[in-house]
Parts: sequence; C-alpha cells; structure tokens
Amino acid sequence: MPKAPLGDRIDQGRGIVPADIVLKGGRVFDLITGELVPSDVAICGDCIVGVFGNYTGVREIDVRGKILVPGFIDTHLHIESSLVTPFEFDRCVSPHGVTTAICDPHEIANVAGLAGISYFLEASSRTLMDIRVQLSSCVPSTHMETTGARLEAGDLTPLMDHPRVIGLAEFMNYPGVLHRDAGSMAKLEAFQGRHIDGHAPLLRGNDLNGYIAAGIRTEHEATSYDEALEKLRKGMRVLIREGSVSKDLHALVGLLTERFSPYLCLCTDDRNPLDIGEQGHLDYMIRTAIALGAAPLAVYRAASLSAAEAFGLKDRGLIAPGKRADIAVIDTLEDCNVAQVFTGGVEISAAAFAAREILPPVARHSVKAPRVTAADFRSSGNRVQTPVIGIIPGKIVTEHLSYDIAPQDGDKRPDIARDLVKIAVIERHGVNGNRATGFVKGFGLQRGAIGSTVCHDHHNIAVVGADYEDMALAVQRLGEIEGGFVVVQGGRVLAELALPMAGLMSLNSFEAVRADLVDLRAAARSLGVVLEEPFLQLAFLCLPVIPHLKITDHGMVDVDRFEVMP
Repeated sequence: MPKAPLGDRIDQGRGIVPADIVLKGGRVFDLITGELVPSDVAICGDCIVGVFGNYTGVREIDVRGKILVPGFIDTHLHIESSLVTPFEFDRCVSPHGVTTAICDPHEIANVAGLAGISYFLEASSRTLMDIRVQLSSCVPSTHMETTGARLEAGDLTPLMDHPRVIGLAEFMNYPGVLHRDAGSMAKLEAFQGRHIDGHAPLLRGNDLNGYIAAGIRTEHEATSYDEALEKLRKGMRVLIREGSVSKDLHALVGLLTERFSPYLCLCTDDRNPLDIGEQGHLDYMIRTAIALGAAPLAVYRAASLSAAEAFGLKDRGLIAPGKRADIAVIDTLEDCNVAQVFTGGVEISAAAFAAREILPPVARHSVKAPRVTAADFRSSGNRVQTPVIGIIPGKIVTEHLSYDIAPQDGDKRPDIARDLVKIAVIERHGVNGNRATGFVKGFGLQRGAIGSTVCHDHHNIAVVGADYEDMALAVQRLGEIEGGFVVVQGGRVLAELALPMAGLMSLNSFEAVRADLVDLRAAARSLGVVLEEPFLQLAFLCLPVIPHLKITDHGMVDVDRFEVMP
C-alpha cells in the first residue's frame, strides 16, 4: 500500500473524513501501559492514523471479540533455510502475524555472492511482508572452508545505503574480531555507527567486552540464562531464538520479564515449512513463552516494539498514530491464534499474494558434484584415538568427543553399535575438489545414508552414513537434482527434496516442500535416525564458528583452537 498524502493522514486521523480502513469493535493491546483498550483503529494508506476512539471508514472490518496487537518482527533469520523463495516464505509466514523479517542472505551469498544478495534486495520490495536485509558479513565465515564466492568490505559498502538494508549481518568470525583480522577489521570499520549484528556463542568475560566494543549491538547465540544476562548487562540486545534445530526459548524464558523486555527480541534463525505448519512461527514462540510463565506484556513487546527499537525501525512496533499499519488480529493473548493480518495497510489474502510481481530464480545449476565412489569415504591413518562430533539435540553447539576406533584394512569403519557413523563433506562449487571425512555420534543411524547441500555456511555437500556405497549414491543424486536433501538405503533413493536455486531453495510451493519434508523425515527414521530434524542438524555440523568440533571440506575443525585438526 503506498504512503498516503500527509494531509489525508491528518484529516483521517482527526476523523473529519472517513478513513480508508477501520477495524471496528476490537481491543487494542497497548504495549506502553499493558492495558487492553476497546478501540477502533483507523488506517490511511500504509499508516495507522487513529486509535482509542470511534471512526468511520470507506471500508469497515468487524473485529468484535478480537485483540489487535502490533505485527511481529523476526529479528534474525535466513529465508533460504525455510527452503523456499522469499515469495513463498512471505506466503507461508505472514499469515502467522509476521509483518517484518530481518534477513541475512548469507546462505545464497556463499554460493552466488552479490548476485544472491541483489536477488533478495529486489524480492524484498515485492513481498507483502516487509523484508529488510542485513549485508552478509562473513562470506565465507572463516578461512577453513571453500565457498562459491568471497565478499570483502569493498563489495558490501556500495549497498550500505540501499533503502532495504539495515546494516551488517551477524559477525560470525568472532575470533577474527578478537584477533583483529584485517578483513574483519575492514568490514567493522566500514559499518561503524550503523547496525552490526553479532554471533558469539559461549563468548564471555573480557573477550565478550572486546567483541561488543567493536560496535556490535545485537546477538542471537546465547543458549543459557547466565550467558544471555551477561550480554544484556554489557549492552547487547539479546534475540531469543527458537528454530528447527536451535531451540533456546526454554533456557532463556526466565529473562522475558517486563523489566528486561525492552532489550529482548524474538527470532527463528532457521525454521522450515514443516515446523511452521505443525507449530507456527513467532506466534508459536509467543504462546509457548506465555505458557512457560512469561508475562504477556513482556512477550508481545519483545515480538514487536522492542524489536523495532533494537533495529532502528522507528515507524513500527505499536498500534499508534503515525506507525506503519502492521497489525495482527488474534483471539487471546495466551493462545495467539492469528485470524487476520495487515501489513503496511494491506490485508493478507490470496488475492494480495496473487497480485505480487514474482522474480525469476537465480543461481541455478550451482551444484557441481564430483564423481565419487565408496572408496572416497575411507578414513586412513594408524591412530586409534579418533575425534568424534557429538550432537546435542536442540543445539547447534556440539561436543568434542574422542573414541578409540581401530583401523580395519587401512580404514576406520562406522561402528553402529556405538552410534559412530561416517560424515563427509564434498566441495561442490567446482573450486578445488576437496573431500574430508570424520565421525559423528548422535544420529542413531543403523543403515544407509542421508545427504544435503544445505551445509552451513559454505553449502558444500554433506553426507552422513553407515554404508559407503549409499553415501556415494547420495552425492551423485544431489548433483542430478541441483542440490537438496536425499535419503538412500540399499542402493535406492528412498526420499528426496530438490532445491535447485543455489542448492538451497525449492521452486515449488511451501505446501509441496512441507509434504516432501514429511516423507524425508519418515525415510530417515526408517534408517534408525532419532533426531527430530536430521537435515538441518547435519547442516550445522559443518559450521566452523560454532563450538566445539565441526567438519568442512578442509577437514575436522577444532573450533575452540580455531584450526583444522592435523
């Protein structure tokens, strides 16, 4: 909805002419006083112009018995991790009351560079929800992985004044900040005085002070109450996260009080359409937090007003005159069942979605899968003591385990009895052909293999398996379908989801992706997998900025030492 002329906004706000839209008969949840106030809400163009009074409108919508709250703001996410395009993400998530999404397109940027970021900037001006873009700060996230692109400070600064851009996205290379790495310093210097988002899991004490002193304002990686409280005390806004893999709400909900809520926000980071369909999005976080005992005022503030303030979006976050007409119509504060949504004065509807201009896909044919055989998954070496990645369900932090695995015929084989299975990363950008293998514990895999090109953040091919032939078939099939997820057993593909846009996003509807994910999870369970979301869990095993042990195409990475293990 275009911005209405100033004079029209004034006259409609005064009530001397009918408003464009009036929501009549509901109660407004006032995030300043915490009161539920019976009130009409008048909208002119994309702007709220009247509250706490009676209005007439050109169009009047009966919301009797309902509560009106400001539209929700997801303060940190990667739309690519929803496995659909920004247009399908819009259609999937905005009906849940999300009217603003602050995204970091570093997944596609690691594959396609500036072309990927430009696609998101163009798409963000055509969606119903307001998508704002943070410029990807770490492409690649470290020097210990191979990506399809590399972005330096000079690549990002021409985009910093783009109207859709907020600032610099999550600065994941926190060791690079602390050790004043030249590339990291150049990006931080370029964005001084602008918003810089953080990413510093388990960083505490004086090192945290140094990290924040670099100008970093917000952070979403706190996984414990104490860690989050320290970050709050040191001036960081904490984004409480609940994604498909990273689930921190239960650990941090004690912070969601009316005292702390002005400095807290909500985010999903990575949440797929199956979880959104079964549970919800930010609406799920809201009702879960309240059910866990958080005060509704604190939760709804974090979901909108506090988020707007944290990211400098002064035009939203309240149902008040002059604010953007982002409104969710819900049944009760506790249940947060969303009945209607208005974003920028436009009612979310099938007709509104159909009227959008859809951009053609980019980054097709990006998966250059090499030919591999079963022999490529052998692990040579004479040392019995072997590092093993230990999965912690619901977390992307991993354990650095050690097991004795004796070589057999020059190869360390999977040990199903001890839940020690092979993991491999295969470079797929056509840069160097790197291949690395290791061990992981926690999948419960008994047979077969699962593979993915969603492999944070370098997005090479990651495959985990109990059978080398099936692992090789998984790699082959991922190349044939331009990337995605596959489940293989006994030389046969049991289930798959093609993600041909950069090897990250489907060209199909979110409903079709959701159905494929149901089949994929069922197929994974048939192999013995015990993880609720094995594919995104696999992806995060490859991110070398999350403690403690990870794997990339360079090899096993000791994140605490920030080095590839010999």
